[in-house]
Amino acid sequence: MTGVAPAPSRPAAESDQAGPGRAHWLRVARETAEDLATDAVARDQAGKPPFDEVSRLRESGLLTLLVPADTGGGGADWTEAYAVVREIAAADGAIGQLLGCHYFTSWSARFLAGAALAARLERRSAAEQWCWGGGLARQEPALTLVKDTRGYVLDGRQSYAAGVLVADRLTVRAVRAETGEPLALVVDPALAGVVVDGDADPFGQRLAAGGSAEFDAVPVTADDVLGSLSSDEDVLSPLTALMSPVGRLLSVQLRLGMAEGVLAEAREYSRTGPSHRHPDWPVGSPQDPQVLTAYGELTVLTRSASALADQARRAVQEGLDHGEDLTYEEYAEISVLVAMAEAAASRAAQESTARALDIIGARSASARLGFDRFWRNARTHTLYEPVGHRLRDVGDYFLNGAHPPFVLPV
Repeated sequence: MTGVAPAPSRPAAESDQAGPGRAHWLRVARETAEDLATDAVARDQAGKPPFDEVSRLRESGLLTLLVPADTGGGGADWTEAYAVVREIAAADGAIGQLLGCHYFTSWSARFLAGAALAARLERRSAAEQWCWGGGLARQEPALTLVKDTRGYVLDGRQSYAAGVLVADRLTVRAVRAETGEPLALVVDPALAGVVVDGDADPFGQRLAAGGSAEFDAVPVTADDVLGSLSSDEDVLSPLTALMSPVGRLLSVQLRLGMAEGVLAEAREYSRTGPSHRHPDWPVGSPQDPQVLTAYGELTVLTRSASALADQARRAVQEGLDHGEDLTYEEYAEISVLVAMAEAAASRAAQESTARALDIIGARSASARLGFDRFWRNARTHTLYEPVGHRLRDVGDYFLNGAHPPFVLPV
């Protein structure tokens, strides 16, 4: 990681697939992050749809990271994907979110669809280098799937989803009109009847390509339906339910990346820029107790959240390894551990991105330096993904043994 507060490194475990392995992908992620960091401030201020950034991800091979090597992908697993998202987010939080959304939506078929359909989608996604966007979180009013003489058509408006402005495929949630069953669908945004609009206009995460998507009688085939999103236990298996903590752990990595990124830039500025409190003291001098205390507190906060995120990551990977043998109780323990990591990472991101401005002082208000982008990005993401209900889930599980609900990330 780029920042001052990542967890201590451990020996890298090679992927069990025939891909290049973790060391390779971490190196690629660092190189891509360094490239993104060179013009991060200018790109954030321009706020253009990130077609160029997606091209950088595509050229690096990171878009096909999770696709099996024998179908043209990188052959990596979620351990590598989480590390990559965190590395990219340290340089550019918006592109970290865009990439995390891509990984989650492109992987959805593995959880929800049959093996044959999932393999076909992955093979074509790798061959055509698709970038995925959209989202499966519940929203009101819901998109509806309506039966007509040709089959089904999709209608409605998804008010916000990441990646929609640059996506080659969208993954969306819709409700079957006659039964009320929620389904996950994959949609080609180039189809007639699909209108994507960059109307979100957020003050942060400007380059996450977020916006709305409207669907007007868009035809839906059987191969477009990935599977059911029903939370009924007779439909939702523990393994399928695991897609919730898998996706939410991407948000954890995103927040930690932002916290580490701002601390790394603030540290560099503290070492090389002019001292804002004591012009007669050298920058970074141990004589300044306020600066040292602030860096110490934020390092402890971020390292603690990182350690909890590592526990959650290992639990998620073990759950995936259990496959169909995973039990509901094991799923609940994993989901609660991820919720704990979400809360810790949210605090680390918000405090680090806000207090780093205080460490730098009035100079951090300079648009040229771009320190504000870390705060804006972290705050925007935590507004879309608040953790108050996650803490209630943790408390309910601790006190009453209640299993957390099946909730997918925005």
